[in-house]
Amino acid sequence: MHYSGIPKTSQKRVVIIGAGFGGLALARKLAKYTDIQTVLLDKNNFHQFQPLFYQVAMAGLEPSSIAFPLRKVFQSLANVHIRVTQVEHIDTDHRLVHTSTMGDISYDYLVIAAGAETNFFGMKNIIERALPMKSVGEALALRNRMLENFERALISDDMDERQGLMNVVVVGGGPTGVELSGTLAEMKMHILPKDYPELDFRQMQIYLVESGAELLGPMSRESQVKSEQYLRKLGINVMLNNRVTDFDGKFVYLLDGNKLRTDNLVWTAGVKAATFEGIPSEVLGRGGRMKTNEFCQVEGYDTIFAIGDIALVSGDDKFPNGHPQLAQPAIQQGKLLGDNLVRLLKKEPLKPYKYKDLGSMATVGRNLAVVDLPFWKFQGFLAWLTWMFVHLMSIVGVKNRLMILINWVWNYITYDQSLRLIIRSKEPDVKSQPQEAEPTPINPS
Repeated sequence: MHYSGIPKTSQKRVVIIGAGFGGLALARKLAKYTDIQTVLLDKNNFHQFQPLFYQVAMAGLEPSSIAFPLRKVFQSLANVHIRVTQVEHIDTDHRLVHTSTMGDISYDYLVIAAGAETNFFGMKNIIERALPMKSVGEALALRNRMLENFERALISDDMDERQGLMNVVVVGGGPTGVELSGTLAEMKMHILPKDYPELDFRQMQIYLVESGAELLGPMSRESQVKSEQYLRKLGINVMLNNRVTDFDGKFVYLLDGNKLRTDNLVWTAGVKAATFEGIPSEVLGRGGRMKTNEFCQVEGYDTIFAIGDIALVSGDDKFPNGHPQLAQPAIQQGKLLGDNLVRLLKKEPLKPYKYKDLGSMATVGRNLAVVDLPFWKFQGFLAWLTWMFVHLMSIVGVKNRLMILINWVWNYITYDQSLRLIIRSKEPDVKSQPQEAEPTPINPS
């Protein structure tokens, strides 16, 4: 017998799938309206700040600094219900969401804000062996792998094995790939030689492979050129107009016929929209994103909406192929949809979504960043300060902002962090059946 614990009331029920940037912005907006019952579904009990995953992976920040408990956000709000579960099926005919733990949840309006997942482009070996970075858990796994490999390299007398353990290939020249590569290069220069003095880090090679002709594709030409210059100055082997075709766990194979020795392939090359059984393929567009009108209503449905990375919103002439899969479009869509759902209940006309581009930015390393604002493009130290300020203010929770600021200041002063910990989870074996205890023999006296 499945039970959700969500009361049935006279309120209109809005079910939101996903507590990313868009889903959280929408839930916060709807929380103000007591005549709306908001049900927020996510596989985690926290919101995670994706732009800083790479800093967790490179031991620059603690995972708790970029994650915030959802229940903390909505404390004392009786009209908001949070459930940790996975959505298995959407029954659009009966307005039901089937979950993995609670059975069916009915809705008056459904908002799909589940975001995107790593796209391995169907390459089986890479799916099995590459290290993605689309969650806090995956960032921690990458941190563990890197630190474990350095430990293994210490006790290896085989030079080829040691080289493979130390080398890193990062695939994808977007912001995540650029920022991860730059941070890794700074660790190689300032931190790792102190932690592992027996290893010669001059032998460690870091490769950044990008299939396009430039890094940071959506940004300005000035930012693309400058970011490449910064990376090369840090010692990164930037490989443009090339593509990874295979990875056997020891070698990365490239389209141009070359191969790179490494045990570590970090995949940041692309994303695809999350999919749900019950949503017909006819409404899916480029990258598996759900086609919607200018009000974020999924094509063919009056009561189903999609926002964020998963949505392909029409009606914006500047973005005929969809808006960038970034935080700002998701947040803007979430806030507007919150207002539009209220208008819908009041039978007022809806407002169409138009993306307001606030700019793009990426950091490469200490004092090195690139910023493209609508009215100004700049690089270097000022860009780095701007990047830090914007990201710091975007974090959920005052305590998290303070902890991140302290970590950044300490790292800037000391060139070091004390977060290089290998942490493994240990779960009890619940499958094993308890053994019946043998009776203790009683010795007759």
